[in-house]
Amino acid sequence: MPAPTPLVSILCFVLAALLGAVGQYLYKSGADAATGAWHTYVANPRLAGGVVCYIAVMVLFVVAFKLGGSLTVLYPIYASTFIWAALIAWQVYGTPITSINVVGMGLLIAGMYLLGKQG
Repeated sequence: MPAPTPLVSILCFVLAALLGAVGQYLYKSGADAATGAWHTYVANPRLAGGVVCYIAVMVLFVVAFKLGGSLTVLYPIYASTFIWAALIAWQVYGTPITSINVVGMGLLIAGMYLLGKQG
């Protein structure tokens, strides 16, 4: 039986999921601010912030795996990015979170738990 995934690896993936959602927000808000001219993409601090978030996500992945994290435990945790993104969209854009969204989030959480559950 493999060793259990360390708590620090799990926390790395929780933080990575949050940063992934923040990165998506920065990509969206950066795209909204761009005019279509190439320089409005290249010199866009929000888009650059999104890239930084995704670099941080990849670093957290590597750290989590190096510390002994299991793919089958950690990747389901990263699925919480969808929940974080919905919460950010609700807070920033006023996007409603409906009862069906809450059911979907509950299913994601249940799936993350079941996929991450070790023998």
